[in-house]
Amino acid sequence: MEASLGSSPHSVKRWQLNGTDYEPQRVPKVRSEALFSSWTPLHNKRSNLQLFEERVSLVLHWFALWNDTQRKHLLHSLLTRSAKSQLKYCRDLLIATVPVTRVDLTAVLPRFLSLYVMSFLSPLDLCRAAQVSWHWRILAEQDCLWAGRCIRRGWFLPYTAGERQFGAWKNHYVTCVSTLDFLTPREATALYGTLNQRSTCLTEEEEERRMEKSIRKKIRDGLQEEKRLSLRSRGAWGSNPKLNGAKGGSSQAGRPGSGITFSSWPSLSWPPRRIGCSSFSLSLDRGQPMSAAQNPERVQTSSVGSERLPKARGSLSSFTCRSSLPHTVSPCLWTSPTLLILVSNKIPAYELVLSGLKASIIVVLYDYRGTLSALLNQVERATSRQPVQRVGLLAPGGTEEIHLLHGSSLSETTVLSPDYREFWEKLCGWVAPIEEGGGIDIFCPLAASASGVALIRTLSTLTGLEVQAPVGLATGSFQNILGEWSDGDVCNRRFEQQPAAPALRYVCDSVLQSWCRQAQWMEEALGELRSSLEPQLQLASLQARGRALGYFLWEKTCLDNLCVSKELGEALTEGLTALTRQEEETRPLEFLSVFLTRWSKNEARRASNEEDEQRNAADDDLSPTQRMSSLMPELPQTALDWRGEVARELYQSECLYLGRLSAVVKVYHEPLTAALNSNRAILSYADIQIVFSPVTQILQLNRMFQADLLSRLQQWGAEQCVGDVFAKLCLKLRVYTNYLNNYTTALRTIDKCRETKPAFRAFLKVADRTLATHMLSLQELLLCPVWRTQEYVTLLQVMSLHTQPDHPDHTHLCRALNTMLQFRRFIQKLKQCSERDGLMEETQRKIQGCPSLSEGNRRLMTTQDAVLLRSPDEQIPDSLKTYEQVSDVGLFLFNDALVLTRKNVQHTPFVPSHRSTYTFLASVALTSLTVREIMHTQYMRHGFVLEGPCRSWVCSTERGEERAGFLSVLREAINSALKGHK
Repeated sequence: MEASLGSSPHSVKRWQLNGTDYEPQRVPKVRSEALFSSWTPLHNKRSNLQLFEERVSLVLHWFALWNDTQRKHLLHSLLTRSAKSQLKYCRDLLIATVPVTRVDLTAVLPRFLSLYVMSFLSPLDLCRAAQVSWHWRILAEQDCLWAGRCIRRGWFLPYTAGERQFGAWKNHYVTCVSTLDFLTPREATALYGTLNQRSTCLTEEEEERRMEKSIRKKIRDGLQEEKRLSLRSRGAWGSNPKLNGAKGGSSQAGRPGSGITFSSWPSLSWPPRRIGCSSFSLSLDRGQPMSAAQNPERVQTSSVGSERLPKARGSLSSFTCRSSLPHTVSPCLWTSPTLLILVSNKIPAYELVLSGLKASIIVVLYDYRGTLSALLNQVERATSRQPVQRVGLLAPGGTEEIHLLHGSSLSETTVLSPDYREFWEKLCGWVAPIEEGGGIDIFCPLAASASGVALIRTLSTLTGLEVQAPVGLATGSFQNILGEWSDGDVCNRRFEQQPAAPALRYVCDSVLQSWCRQAQWMEEALGELRSSLEPQLQLASLQARGRALGYFLWEKTCLDNLCVSKELGEALTEGLTALTRQEEETRPLEFLSVFLTRWSKNEARRASNEEDEQRNAADDDLSPTQRMSSLMPELPQTALDWRGEVARELYQSECLYLGRLSAVVKVYHEPLTAALNSNRAILSYADIQIVFSPVTQILQLNRMFQADLLSRLQQWGAEQCVGDVFAKLCLKLRVYTNYLNNYTTALRTIDKCRETKPAFRAFLKVADRTLATHMLSLQELLLCPVWRTQEYVTLLQVMSLHTQPDHPDHTHLCRALNTMLQFRRFIQKLKQCSERDGLMEETQRKIQGCPSLSEGNRRLMTTQDAVLLRSPDEQIPDSLKTYEQVSDVGLFLFNDALVLTRKNVQHTPFVPSHRSTYTFLASVALTSLTVREIMHTQYMRHGFVLEGPCRSWVCSTERGEERAGFLSVLREAINSALKGHK
């Protein structure tokens, strides 16, 4: 048998190869004991491998000859006998080899991507997708897919869906669709006609076009005629007196000071009653001229540098005299001594202050979001390490603290911290000693409170310099700067210096007074200027941009040229108000002429009846000045009677405050309620209650407070008390708390009603910004209680500062002050939360494709525009690397993360302006972020590297101070995040 099978392969019989195309092959011989055996040689690896390959080839050959059923049977047998590791290998091989043609996308993609894909489906397709499976139904009925479809069609959900209510908006959509009224094509043609039908007459739209065309033609003809007449009457070339007068002068023509004062609208105090110049002054209350002989106190002046400031006495709220010197811009000639002023860009309308700085002043405009080290670097670069005589500090703050930087306040408790101690020691190292006139001028009213006086004393001890600050008696946003200042001897309470003298060392008189009273109005105007002009000034520094915008605003507003009496101002205001109501008036100048003529004829009759009307009118209808002159006795006017001055200012500002609250009730609340009662409602009863109910409660409370104040002032004496009156008011502060909790809802109700109810919009157009509302809108009047709370705190601090501990009023004043301080902190917390939420929403809208930023206590710290760089070869040393610019980026630094965005600049055709947009790139947690600076080379300047856990970014800024400021804030944020993480 061995002879017959000699040519066959081992362990395979010939009869097994029948029916195949097998041909015997010559194989190498193996050991004799392995020939024709059915076992595999285990001790000979080469033979083992050879046999295994031959058997695999044979099985594959058979597999190729078998049909599909046989192959499947073999595969089934093999897989059932395989181990788990072998089955896993088969699975991975199949996944890598066989392409996936059908897979559930909702099981593979994240949930938000599945919803994004489904958002492109039509409502019918979404309903079909909901029938696939339960999981698909949950996704297809999400409110985020159906709410937008309903809102776009005006189908609003009539109720608020619960947290676990499912498919509310889809059900609402289906209900609305099923109840729609529709027209067939034939019905629509019969009702509306077709496009090819000719109109027998002009439609309303064509008639409007024809009228607009004729109006435009009339306007063009009128302009051509006016231009032709102006060319006839034009004078000779160079005959303009303004140009001739400006030749040979300074770099900017000065305008003469007019001496008028205006009260800033956030101020709740009555405008200063006297406006003076060297020889002539106007009374703002009556508009009567007063010569220098009638008022000799006004012409006493004292020299402060090169400025002459009129001296005033009496209430410190009237210490706001104007100099007749014009505001001029002199060439930048350095003179000795040199003064330095630090200005925070958080100050409203800081550009106007920059435009009014004197020529010899070194100014440092710093970003309030920076750090103390960055501020010191700015001061060092600005002064070039040269000594200065005095340092001025203009930053936000109150009577107890200075908000020098964002999230860092300078107060009595923080002044001796290591950071602030190092800052003041280094800063005052560049200031002349006190024997040479060295000192610090702080523009916050620190001298108005005991804590502020303690801060001044500590700063003076720490720096060895004289520290001055406003007394802060004048109520208003920044009007305390124009009042009395401390002279450095705060321990003995000597405030004998000329009003506003320290501030006038740095800023021109006209600009300072205009800014102190109009800061908030100027901030609104400058907000528009920044958005429109800053793109053109982007290459300039922050300080240069501020100066340019300030000069532009000052030239356009010309506040120092406004010099009108009160009566003339009222007549012009009423005339312009009447003119705005005449919508079809074509000759406005003639209308104003007729109106003013009638006004002058009625003036004598009104003057004769004025005394009787004032006597018979209610207390609310009387002006604060009239009530003061008729009801309040003359208080002692000596400089030592500080309590009397504070009491007078308190009552005076309270009268104005009640006048504004009464305007809310009389101008808005009563007409709207009357319209509701006459079945011609403008607002519903619920909306009226939401907006005006808290105001009426505050008005009743403060009327009682005013009556108590008046009774105390009529019997004023050295031992008279007002602290118990304040304590009585503090017991009912729940009214103010309810008002503040409802304040945001009231504003939203006003905005909603204004947008949805045309009658209310027309009512606001007539009522807002009239004489009856003190030229304020409804929203601005509703802000008065917030301003008044701050003024209560200031006046209480001044009163308690000048009240001896053994005085019977001292205990009540301290108790009332503590209550008001707690209430002010409550208001500040509400304001900070509102500002933070608004800033986060604005940032969320600015960054396209950004994930939600509203997480926990996240807040925006700073932003910085930079350039993203890339090096062709990373192996080259940093000193020899070359970089290419990849794109512009915007860095948004939060307290817990850094967001990198791509900045896209889009230029507007035919206009030299552009618009910037930001697209989300990446975000890195601060706990996993490291930063390092790149040394300056010939290939790189102002560069730094941001290294995250997965990748790094090389960036550079336009200026070195931008990099220094941003990196200092970034490092502090990283350290704070690491401490919080630990």
